[in-house]
Amino acid sequence: MKKIKILLVDDEEFNFEMLALSLGERFELCYVSSGQKALQKTIVNKPDILLLDVCMPGIDGYDTCRLLKNTPETSQIPVIMLSGLEAETDKKEGFAAGCDDYVTKPFDMTELIEKIERYTVKKK
Repeated sequence: MKKIKILLVDDEEFNFEMLALSLGERFELCYVSSGQKALQKTIVNKPDILLLDVCMPGIDGYDTCRLLKNTPETSQIPVIMLSGLEAETDKKEGFAAGCDDYVTKPFDMTELIEKIERYTVKKK
């Protein structure tokens, strides 16, 4: 069975390493460190889902999500925002930007896996 392709977008490589340890056997993981790289990689490689950090230098997660959701080639790819920002206004901004879900750090890995599968299994 083909693995679900996840693109993690986070300026902290440590977060990718942590997720790779937890998710690497179950999913195909790819990593980029900026919103700009995410836009390029998503158009070229078409991941099944993005895990997108909010706080990044340059193009932040909100703007990255808006750009992805307003680009025909990437608009249907689910985006789960992963963020340490937990205020209701931060979550509302994420959903206004077009994210499909918003998960605050630290998060429960089982819950994250369930969300990933919820947004990708129906597409397969």
